[in-house]
Amino acid sequence: MAKIEKNAPTMEKEPELLNIWEVDEVPLPELTKELWDQIYNFQAKPDDLILATYPKSGTHWMQEILDMIQNDGDVEKCKTDHSLHRHPFLELKFPHKEKPDWVIALEMSSPRLIKTHLPSHLIPPSIWKENCKIVYVARNPKDCLVSYYHFHRMASYLPDPQNLEEFYEKFVLGKVLYGSWFDHVKGWWAAKDTHQILYLFYEDIKKNPKHEIHKVLEFFEKTLSEDIINQIVHHTSFDVMKDNPMANHTGIPSHIFNHSISNFMRKGMPGDWKNHFTVAMNENFDKHYEKKMAGSTLNFCPDI
Repeated sequence: MAKIEKNAPTMEKEPELLNIWEVDEVPLPELTKELWDQIYNFQAKPDDLILATYPKSGTHWMQEILDMIQNDGDVEKCKTDHSLHRHPFLELKFPHKEKPDWVIALEMSSPRLIKTHLPSHLIPPSIWKENCKIVYVARNPKDCLVSYYHFHRMASYLPDPQNLEEFYEKFVLGKVLYGSWFDHVKGWWAAKDTHQILYLFYEDIKKNPKHEIHKVLEFFEKTLSEDIINQIVHHTSFDVMKDNPMANHTGIPSHIFNHSISNFMRKGMPGDWKNHFTVAMNENFDKHYEKKMAGSTLNFCPDI
C-alpha cells in the first residue's frame, strides 16, 4: 500500500460534521478516509485530462462536453454507460461501486479523463509533475450554494442539509464538503499562472457554449468541424442532457440518488438563487463575498 509522502496533507476527524473528515482543514467525504494515501499518491500520466470543479459548478456538464470532444462528436460513444461510470472521480468511492474510483482510473486506457473536486493544494503531486492539462469550471457562489443544497437533499451519502438556512450558514463558513468555495476558486485561479489550466465560468458556457467549446479545442490543440461543434452544443444542452438516461443520473440506484426528492439535473439556469435567497441572506452574502474576495481579480456573474 502506498504511503503518504513526508510533506503530504495530514488528516483528522472534523467532529461537527456528519460523515465528513478533514484534510488540512478541508472537509472531505468520510469514504475518503481509508483511501487518502492512495489518492494523494495517485500516479498521473502526461496525457491525463483533469476536470476540476467545486461541487455543483458544472462538473457533469463539462464532462459531457469533454467526452464529446475526445470522441470527435460521436454521440453513441458518449452513451455507452452512465456518466458517473464513464469517467472516475479521483477521490471518491461510491456506495454502489465495487471499487474506489482511483482504482477504476488506474485500469483505464489512455487518454484518461479524471474528475476531482479537490482544492488545488490537495491535488496529487504527480498531476503537477506530469504537467497534465486541467480544465477548471467555476460558478457564481449563490447558484452553487442553492444547487449544492438540493444535491445534499437527494444524495444519500451526503449529510442531511436540514434546511436552506442552515446549509447557507455552513456554506458561507466553508463547513461543507470540499470546504470554502472562496478558497477553492481562488486557489485554482492562482494555480493557472504556473500550470496548464483552462479556467472557465459556468455562466459563460451557458451564455455562449460554442465560444467556450472553441476555447477548449484551442487548449487541446484540436480541430473539429463546425457541424461537429454544433452537434456537441446540442447534445450537451440542458434539455437534451436532462432527457438522456446516460447523462441525467436516473439510472443510478434510488438509494444513492433519490430523484423523488430532487432531480439531479434540476434547472441549470444562472440566477435561480433569487428564488431561494431572502433579502437578508443576499445582503449578508454580499458582505461576506466582498470580504473574502478582496484583492482577487476574479469576477462572477450573478445571472445572465
